[in-house]
Amino acid sequence: MPVRHPPPAQRTKRAWCKPRASTSNSRPDPAAANPLHNYRRAFHEWAAACGYSMTTVHTRDRSITRFIRWCDERGITRPADISRAVLERYQRHLFLSRKTDGAPLSLATQQSLLNPLRAFFKWLAREHHILYNPASELILPRQPRQLPKVLLSVQDVEAVLNEPDVSTAWGIRDRAILETLYSTGIRRMELTRLTLYDVDLAQGTVMVRLGKGGKDRLIPIGRRACAWVARYVAEVRPELAVRCDELALFLTDYGEAFQKNRLGDLVRRYLRHAGVSQGACHVFRHAMATHMLENGADIRFIQAMLGHSELSTTQIYTQVSIGKLKEIHAATHPARLHKADTGSAADTAEAS
Repeated sequence: MPVRHPPPAQRTKRAWCKPRASTSNSRPDPAAANPLHNYRRAFHEWAAACGYSMTTVHTRDRSITRFIRWCDERGITRPADISRAVLERYQRHLFLSRKTDGAPLSLATQQSLLNPLRAFFKWLAREHHILYNPASELILPRQPRQLPKVLLSVQDVEAVLNEPDVSTAWGIRDRAILETLYSTGIRRMELTRLTLYDVDLAQGTVMVRLGKGGKDRLIPIGRRACAWVARYVAEVRPELAVRCDELALFLTDYGEAFQKNRLGDLVRRYLRHAGVSQGACHVFRHAMATHMLENGADIRFIQAMLGHSELSTTQIYTQVSIGKLKEIHAATHPARLHKADTGSAADTAEAS
């Protein structure tokens, strides 16, 4: 059944703000006085000045801060005190660490916490704060290349797309969001950053600005998705917009641009109502790539659509594009041919 939202009478057109978290019980960082933070801040400023995306800069900063806390507990206060053996001890510490639910850190998480350290110590060596780079020979955890956990068929996608109640304003908006995700395969964060001027409905194109790695790309959007976005822009968005200077394409019930977690929750809710137990926005990205490959699209076009820097990242979809493989299997596997021959022989015996 369609996902229901509050009736219009219960909605108020006002800007919605999250309550600020209380800071009365916040504890000071015991490692705040560690001199290593001076080098961290200098590295942070250098990365920002070099044009790295702010997402990359802040992600690195959090990982290095975590490492400095670990160093402070062991009395390490100078970059020169950090050797490869110290980094390997920290790597083992991450391997043995457990989350609040008792689960270990995934290999991907461990790798994401160690990669910033390699960049940090490379910078320290180049700036002559240390004599050599102790992280240059650090062997990172080998992350297995896993297949997507959720692979939707065309029928499954259509079932999800039909979930929103398009007789309501927010249902039209949600249908436009789902259609855009499936048609373009853009990431969740990329969709939240779309503005009114990034989508050219007449030409059928979408300009994705500052995608992963800070790269822009121009990709097509299908006619059906264009039709739903056009209907949303004409009929619904003027009702949702609180400020006339708000440029975000998709707005929440409170007239704000979607935050990535809020958008993920919305898409996840529709997937659960359609019977899909896992996944959220990325499910449509996987579905788009797989369905286009099964219909004969060249993998390099899929790479351009998804915005992958390396073709090897896109090639994972060739392993889940099962349609053509099933046809070849059904036509050539000897078990099927033997079964067909046996059936023909039996029919011939019964006829005689």
